[in-house]
Amino acid sequence: MRKNVGTWDAIMRITIGLVGLAWSTARMARHPYRGFPVLVAILSGMKVAEGITRFCPMLHLLGTRTNHSDQHGSADEAEKTAAPYAEH
Repeated sequence: MRKNVGTWDAIMRITIGLVGLAWSTARMARHPYRGFPVLVAILSGMKVAEGITRFCPMLHLLGTRTNHSDQHGSADEAEKTAAPYAEH
């Protein structure tokens, strides 16, 4: 699993996710039988997990990434590993 989320994007995902978890927890404490806060809690928890692991499945499926500084390094590594095989 390669990181595809940048540092600032990860910080924002964690922050927004924790805000969503706090809101949904407060809402569920007042009205425990509503479904929307549960949905927000699940989605917010996913955002926190994406920020911590720095991997987003949707970005992976779309083939994009938000950590542009790592793209150049990974391309150089790919050339280094492909070079021994090209000699044969």
